[in-house]
Order: sequence, then C-alpha cells, then structure tokens
Amino acid sequence: MTHYKVETLIYYTKPFANRNHLMEASRKGIQEKLDQYAADRWKLVSTDATQFGAAMYIYLYFEK
Repeated sequence: MTHYKVETLIYYTKPFANRNHLMEASRKGIQEKLDQYAADRWKLVSTDATQFGAAMYIYLYFEK
C-alpha cells in the first residue's frame, strides 16, 4: 500500500534584502527536509509553491 505525505515550508520575504535572498534562505531548509524523509525511505514525487503576501509556501509531496 502506498502512503503519501505533504510537507509545507514557509519562508517570509525581507523588505530590503536582495532579490535572491528567499531562494538562498530556503535552500538549506528544503535540503534538510529532503534528507530527513530520504533517511526514512520516503521518495519526493512532486513539488509546488505559492506566494501570499510576504510569505512563500513550498509544498513537498512524498510517497512510500
């Protein structure tokens, strides 16, 4: 039986930071989540991202 999980990561923009700060700030957190799930034998099957106001929501979809 296949199991699915969704992990949501939220990152907030800083008003006076450079234009790539959100990408740089999120890279480490995303990699940590990928490593955490991979260690438990979960496989990343899809991703999605949305932006609302000053926040960026990143969705990671896993299956096992």
